[in-house]
Amino acid sequence: MTSGSEPVWYRKPMPTRRHADQLMEKLLRAIELSLRATEASRDAVQEILKRGAETGILFKGAGHARPTSHAYELTDQDRDFLRSLSIQPDTRG
Repeated sequence: MTSGSEPVWYRKPMPTRRHADQLMEKLLRAIELSLRATEASRDAVQEILKRGAETGILFKGAGHARPTSHAYELTDQDRDFLRSLSIQPDTRG
């Protein structure tokens, strides 16, 4: 302790940022992979369209599922995503 009423400070070493840096690198790699996969999907759909075929996505429930009265509705974000892949959302309900 020092003379008088001055407090004594003990310094702990700063925690390393290595773990956070590793997590950031992992996140950036995942984002880059996601972007490349989206681009590859777009390219594949464009090639299919170029060859004269149509694209679509069919969602089918499991065979044991009971029909419900609830209709599935696409959000604006869903529609934008499908359009980014050159897929026109089906408006039939």
